[in-house]
Amino acid sequence: MVKNPLINETLLQMKFARVVSLLAKTLDISQAKALDIFYNSDTYKHLSNLEFHLHNRSDAYLVDEVILELQAK
Repeated sequence: MVKNPLINETLLQMKFARVVSLLAKTLDISQAKALDIFYNSDTYKHLSNLEFHLHNRSDAYLVDEVILELQAK
């Protein structure tokens, strides 16, 4: 992960949790399944790399990106 002193690691982890929760609710799946999908997605990889600036996007946007990835598979 690219270190940026302006981005608090705790805030980023909280964003991950919100995205996983919203993904589970949107797809009507368990939190565990949503976590697996999210952590294996390109969206997560890009979100973890702060050079992509995805941390500035809304939780709903990120969930939509993960769903688009699933549909493309």
